[in-house]
Amino acid sequence: MKQGVFLTFEGNDGSGKTTVCNAIYEELKKQGYDVVYTREPGGSKIAESIRNILLDVENTSMDPRTEALLYAASRRQHLKDRVLPALKNKSIVLCDRFVDSSLAYQGYARGLGMKEVYDINQFAIDGCMPVKTFFLSVSIETGQKRMDLRGDKNRLDLEQSDFHKKVREGYAKLIEMYPERICVIDAEPELKVVVKNTLNEVMKVIHEYE
Repeated sequence: MKQGVFLTFEGNDGSGKTTVCNAIYEELKKQGYDVVYTREPGGSKIAESIRNILLDVENTSMDPRTEALLYAASRRQHLKDRVLPALKNKSIVLCDRFVDSSLAYQGYARGLGMKEVYDINQFAIDGCMPVKTFFLSVSIETGQKRMDLRGDKNRLDLEQSDFHKKVREGYAKLIEMYPERICVIDAEPELKVVVKNTLNEVMKVIHEYE
């Protein structure tokens, strides 16, 4: 690769993005690419500790601003520990969630304001944004069904359906705001179809940097 390539994956809870992101990672490895898979919140030792606080079902009383600041703090540490070194090494980085999650969840669904949360995160990421974001789109109903099948739920999974609806609305606004960066993938079909369609779009981006 001529340079590192930073790709992120977004979607409502239950969209299947983690499964798809991992499948893309395995396929790129198989093809011989230097690729790194990571996730947010978390991805490195300190960031994972913050993740545990954020997703603990015992922390339902967490203040929305505290939540937003913790996500930004985790993101900063994750960038420093995992993402930036990998990009410097000219690797392909696949990140399961990034700034868009904070904008949709805390900025829009929590009502903190997308601009306000964006500003917090600009301090955290210092201009490091993905070259492409893949948004896996499913209906609220499909997402809920998949979460129910998943069983073990975290603090955000336990939010009411109105919250998840607002998250989807927040993502819709982001898709309108950043049409060049955000690529929408229909994630309603069976997994192998979604993986194939996502891989096709991922390869288009990778070929630009080879």
